[in-house]
Amino acid sequence: MCRSCGAIVGAGQTSCGVCGAPTTAQPASRPSQTAPDRETVRFARAIMERPYKFTIVLLVTNLFVYLLMWQSSGMSLGVLGVFPKPVLTAYGAKLNYLINFNHEWWRFVTPMFIHVNLMHLLVNMYSLWIIGPYVEKLYGASKFVVFWVLTGIAGVVASYLTVVGPDVPLGALGRFLFKVHDDPSAGASGALFGLVGVLFVFGIKFRRELPEGFKRAFGTGLLPMIALNLFIGYLGRGIIDNAAHLGGLVAGAGLALLIDYRRPGERSGVAVLWQVLRVTVLALVAVSFIQVARHFNDAPPAPLVALPIQVNKTPDNFVVFAKAMNEGQEAFYAAIQDGDAHNVTPAVQNLNNAPYLDDKAHELRETLRNLLLESLTVNPEATDAKTVAAAKQKKEKLIEQFEAWTKDYNEWLKTVRNKYGLVDNTPNQ
Repeated sequence: MCRSCGAIVGAGQTSCGVCGAPTTAQPASRPSQTAPDRETVRFARAIMERPYKFTIVLLVTNLFVYLLMWQSSGMSLGVLGVFPKPVLTAYGAKLNYLINFNHEWWRFVTPMFIHVNLMHLLVNMYSLWIIGPYVEKLYGASKFVVFWVLTGIAGVVASYLTVVGPDVPLGALGRFLFKVHDDPSAGASGALFGLVGVLFVFGIKFRRELPEGFKRAFGTGLLPMIALNLFIGYLGRGIIDNAAHLGGLVAGAGLALLIDYRRPGERSGVAVLWQVLRVTVLALVAVSFIQVARHFNDAPPAPLVALPIQVNKTPDNFVVFAKAMNEGQEAFYAAIQDGDAHNVTPAVQNLNNAPYLDDKAHELRETLRNLLLESLTVNPEATDAKTVAAAKQKKEKLIEQFEAWTKDYNEWLKTVRNKYGLVDNTPNQ
């Protein structure tokens, strides 16, 4: 341990990586190394002695929410691989259609505290354990909490804005940022990238006054890690929400540019303001989860248990599924042909609640759901020629897609009567 600043020094190192102080006694015949200046030692010591209690609070909170989700999923080992969609939705995952049509604004806040599976949780919490203490020690608890919540929200907003629908052609770069399906999105990685953005800008802004060890850890020293994570995101496009990562990163960098930094021990007239902001963002998180609890049972009446990924050969489930599909088709027809979209949102909800039958049925259901959501973007009250033409073109395209879907759905229906135990009572001709 360094005798000057208290930092841990690795075996065999002759100087502290933080403050630069020598760790071994110097021979009398040789000139001693230049001792670190008192300001550098004071800075390093103050940083090392600062607590990081809110990093631990966030770790515990994320773990607690995960355990609640596991309990709601039946506490089977199988769901540790991935939670079912109803569970993610009930606990506050981001879903654009619920934000847009049910006005569930809290889904911009809650996703940063929930995770889709055990590996997702472990990776993010390990990253928080590594990065969080640095930011909290540098900026203090109040600013750290504000950074976490605001950059987490920014990541969710970026994810929300990059759902473009199935009819938008995307190249490789487009698939890196944009999503064609409105699937549940959750995780703390947007906020984690926000903390990385804070440290990156911090290291660049204060590179002339930072101790040597901090210069290597922050600023341009973070570029390889940022590049590696973006590369992994590119390889996992379609699965990894890269827009949320970039949204958090940019938000964190922007906050670090705007917000002044105070060395530990320095008095600031705005300290009270940051405490108020910390209480405000924590209250926002609390109110968001209160809304989750209030609407927890809005989703399907069925219990929140994992649906087995296998064919469910029961006529009752097929009837429920077929009823939801029929209602979806009727709602689409009314929205496109009659301009009456009031049944679209209930139809979408029923499709989400319909039982899983097989992969083809799931694909057909998702396609119909997206067509219904797209039907809401057609403006039936357009008056000027340009808007009318655009609405007409959009309507024609949706009708064409719906007709192709109907043909595919009817072909699937022909194959399922025996598969799902249905009896054909039609008399022989």
